[in-house]
Amino acid sequence: MDRYKLLSWLPLKRFREPPPVVSVLRLDGGIGPGGTLRRGLNLKSLAGPIERAFQPKRLAAVALVINSPGGSAAQSALIAKRIRQWADEKQVPVIAFVEDAAASGGYWLACAADEIYADEASIVGSIGVIFAGFGFVGLIDKLGVERRVHTAGTRKAILDPFRPENPADVETLKTLQAEIHEGFKAYVRERRGPRLKGGDELFTGEFWTGRRAFELGLVDGLGDIRSQLRARFGEKVQLRAAIRERRGLSRLLRPGLDTSELASDLLAVGEERLLWSRFGL
Repeated sequence: MDRYKLLSWLPLKRFREPPPVVSVLRLDGGIGPGGTLRRGLNLKSLAGPIERAFQPKRLAAVALVINSPGGSAAQSALIAKRIRQWADEKQVPVIAFVEDAAASGGYWLACAADEIYADEASIVGSIGVIFAGFGFVGLIDKLGVERRVHTAGTRKAILDPFRPENPADVETLKTLQAEIHEGFKAYVRERRGPRLKGGDELFTGEFWTGRRAFELGLVDGLGDIRSQLRARFGEKVQLRAAIRERRGLSRLLRPGLDTSELASDLLAVGEERLLWSRFGL
């Protein structure tokens, strides 16, 4: 049979171009060290998934699904930087989709994307730096407990919760917070540029709904991942998850579990719960 007749006889679908691929990377939870009871978003746990997200053939984009109340500023910056490094190397666009929240460090992560979309009811913003703690001076006095601290270095024990607050310690903390805040603001301005429709009020730590964030230029539109990607890349677009390591009950029951690690994890879970509660979530 003539080869041209053969080609015309074969089903055309065999020669159709395969659909584009979009890698989906979930950034879910507080940002910081992980543990037995929570994974935590940090560069150590995300370096592998981020790299895998940029490896598929026919890759049209990488989608970040963000649901985070924030956390560590350093880890936020490191994760965002790693995403941008791969995006620039592979020349692949990154699109972020906000679920419940992209607040504080969560918004820092969203700004690693070229475009950001949110739901109308998403919480977006909180571009600021916070430190929260407790003072137990009156409590240990009532209990008759004597606090003993010995340091080499006069500022080594600043902000000790069992000692009266020292104005000099507070000033040091505020200086650190101001430096981190300036870095956060600079990154948002660099990534969002002229799309921002506000001034200094965007950087007070206030947060908004997705709809208001769209009006302020903090996000590029309202929508969900499936609708947006199908509209952009076609109904046949393939969404592939860049899976992170699972932490199940087996880790909790493993032999030799360090109870001090478990106690630390319980505190971390409580701190993350407080982060979420700030946004009514």
